[in-house]
Amino acid sequence: MTDLFQPVQLGALTLANRIIMAPLTRCRADADHVPTAIMAEHYAQRASAGLIVAEATMVAEGNSAFWREPGIYSEAQIAGWKQVTDAVHAKGGRIFLQIWHGGRACHPALNNGAIPVSASAIAIDDTVHTPEGKLPYATPRALEDAEIPAIIEHFRQAAVNAKAAGFDGVEVHGANGYLLDQFLRDGSNKREGAYGGSLANRARLLLEVIQAVVGVWGSDRVGVRISPLNSYNSMLDSDPVGLTRYVASALNSLNLAYLHLMRADFMGVQHADVVTAAREVYQGNLIGNMGYQHDEAQAAVASGQLQAVAIGALFIANPDLVARLQQGAPLAQPDPSTFYTQDAKGYTDYPALSN
Repeated sequence: MTDLFQPVQLGALTLANRIIMAPLTRCRADADHVPTAIMAEHYAQRASAGLIVAEATMVAEGNSAFWREPGIYSEAQIAGWKQVTDAVHAKGGRIFLQIWHGGRACHPALNNGAIPVSASAIAIDDTVHTPEGKLPYATPRALEDAEIPAIIEHFRQAAVNAKAAGFDGVEVHGANGYLLDQFLRDGSNKREGAYGGSLANRARLLLEVIQAVVGVWGSDRVGVRISPLNSYNSMLDSDPVGLTRYVASALNSLNLAYLHLMRADFMGVQHADVVTAAREVYQGNLIGNMGYQHDEAQAAVASGQLQAVAIGALFIANPDLVARLQQGAPLAQPDPSTFYTQDAKGYTDYPALSN
């Protein structure tokens, strides 16, 4: 019987186990969005994951949504990430970079006053942390169709830069209410034309970005993450199951390394079985994410519903999470007050079992 601790082939990579470290924004880059030495230490500590998916990383300057998140558009950032990938590889790990555009989640106070862009001119109904304190999100301007090729090029160049930084592949961030998701779901995409209206049109930008990235890496080193149910960042879709089926089916011809599916809603608003919907149509490797405990994850892998399971918060407090799960050892709980701070506390100071 297949279990969580057996190897799995995801595209070009043979992973030592089926426990994936989900991308986790932690805001430990410097003020110029350059990855830091502490980030290299953090990821190296967690290299026993079958695959690490590094945090959401800006594909272009001027699109900050978190203040101290990393980028992959400058030479300094490439060099900073190279320290991370070298450290992970030295421990025998594998690491993908999640490439990302925040869209309307970006804020003028984080971007020298620049107005954010989105599918439509609809603001997130919430506040964001900035150097000026908490501020309401700004109303974005709708991207013109003529501007969209430049967005796609940002992702393509980010993929080129990720290769230069030594990553094993990239994950396209199509989830959690950021730009690609803003186009994908009908609650945020009210535009007309080639990128609005029908599901095929709303999915167009995501698929064009993936195709551009595949042109850099090859399909077997590219994954994509979607969150059809997640209402975080004021997101909603009228038919999340239909959206899941459409995207999963459209991805079949691309032969990607994996589809990374967030199965639930951070906010507890929307509920549906998107995992079954994806599995019924998707022919490739499916990674499930959100709330999986050991027994449920084991059952999903054993049945073939999932090829791997991505775990987020528990990897924060348990750098040796794979060993702890395998041994049935106690799991430490993370401290949310340190999730988005800038130092080692709550980042690199969680001990492994042997320490």
